[in-house]
Amino acid sequence: MSLRVITCVGAAVTPHLDDLARLRIAVFRDWPYLYQGDLAYERRYLAAYANSPRSVFVLALDGDIVVGASSGIPLADDGEAFQVPFRARGMAVDEVFYFGESVLLRDYRGQGIGHRFFDEREAHARRLGGFRWTAFCAVEREADDPRCPPGHRPNDAFWAKRGYRRQDDMFCTLSWAEPEEATEREHRLRFWLRPLDA
Repeated sequence: MSLRVITCVGAAVTPHLDDLARLRIAVFRDWPYLYQGDLAYERRYLAAYANSPRSVFVLALDGDIVVGASSGIPLADDGEAFQVPFRARGMAVDEVFYFGESVLLRDYRGQGIGHRFFDEREAHARRLGGFRWTAFCAVEREADDPRCPPGHRPNDAFWAKRGYRRQDDMFCTLSWAEPEEATEREHRLRFWLRPLDA
């Protein structure tokens, strides 16, 4: 295994977009996202990030194969659904650097790559300047959902150790079809925030 981590800013990620789309579908198909996946949607979503010259992608590669990825973008360059909760709280969206996904194939977990994803995105936001906060959101499921796999450990403790705080009043709603479903349904995602200089 020749695992390496690279950082791509803006359009530099373009050669990897199809690999990233497939990776997101593969990882998000599992609990807790249960995302059926749509390659056309993924390409549009990722292209929007690539079109922002201030976005960042941190990629984990085994040889030439993308096995993990994380993304970040100034919140002001992202979609309205992600901005609304910040405006409702009276926070300036141009002071928030938003983290999109962190996805990593199961065989590569537990090797510090998740920390590297956060380190690189936070460093990118600092280099850009002008950001007071980093933030992301994550889907929430009911604690007694029977689809939760035995022994599943949520990422909450990992995020808290990195200085992120779960927000009790900040949510967004996104729609996607779950595996084996024909139609999309709404899913609630909770925001986590961290002061960038902390």
